[in-house]
Amino acid sequence: MIGITGLGVFLPEGRMSGAQIAETANIPAAVVENKMGIIEKVIAGPNDHPVEMSVKAAKRAISEAQINAKDIDVVIYIGEEHKEYPLWTAAIKIQEEVGAVNAWAFDVQLRCGTAIMAMKVAKSLMLSDDSIQTVLLAGGYRNHDFIDYENERTRFMFNLAAGAGAMILQKNAGGHELLEASLITDGSFSEDVVVPVGGTKEPLTIEHIQAGQYILDVLDPEGMKLRLEQKSLSNFLKVIRQSLEKSGYSEQQLQYVAMLHMKKSAHDYVLKELGLSEENSIYLSHYGHIGQIDQILSLCLAQKEGKLKEGQIVSLVSAGIGYAWGAVTVKWGGLK
Repeated sequence: MIGITGLGVFLPEGRMSGAQIAETANIPAAVVENKMGIIEKVIAGPNDHPVEMSVKAAKRAISEAQINAKDIDVVIYIGEEHKEYPLWTAAIKIQEEVGAVNAWAFDVQLRCGTAIMAMKVAKSLMLSDDSIQTVLLAGGYRNHDFIDYENERTRFMFNLAAGAGAMILQKNAGGHELLEASLITDGSFSEDVVVPVGGTKEPLTIEHIQAGQYILDVLDPEGMKLRLEQKSLSNFLKVIRQSLEKSGYSEQQLQYVAMLHMKKSAHDYVLKELGLSEENSIYLSHYGHIGQIDQILSLCLAQKEGKLKEGQIVSLVSAGIGYAWGAVTVKWGGLK
């Protein structure tokens, strides 16, 4: 058995209200608050760096798991590429800062689908290598730095926020049982959402920065919208159902969905199609979309609100630009 024995979240103090987004973007506040589902979102301050935030979340997860950091065998960074330095292996820095001196470390990336993918990778590592008993997943996110609120092509990303999350996985140590995952990637969307400058195709220049081009942009907004609407919600449901089936459960047994932040109508649609209600999830309207950290945040909030009981079946579901969809099933249990 592979179990989740510790969870940790770190949120910066900064907030940006839906009204502020509306004013900056010159759109009605009701659209931001009701349609986009942003009452407020978490914003990083100048000293809230992704890997530093990851370390804070990791220490909380280690504490909850009641383990010594020296017993961690592998550290996996699940945060964004946008971090303190480019061309830098963040997991090794986390390893050092938390004191995981006996571990080895590496980074993984699938945009906002990274946490789900990393849980699958970590479980596979643990099952295939007897020497790996304990794995730390940790990551930070502040992609709101790449949003221009005057660019209506990226309006669906106005919810991007900031924060960090972490998770301890252990073999045969109890906790919340990590079951099977399902992942879908669709390369037809691979170049729809990009930062158009700063890579090898268009090396970054002062002129790019002055022109405001070093931001996230959508190169074919109408084409992407048409293609994505045909697939997105159906793929959300598909990965949830596949993950449940692979884990030996049906959707009728599902009791909580830890879902990323997206527009309210889409969130409600997924729950309705699964035969669930608002009580079976938490809509992150006061947090925004903290990328791949949303699922960890949702679990931590659900724990505090008493929504999770021992023996319940839980689904963690994500989607990331590229495009990727992923879900993993967890059987909630008592901690060690």
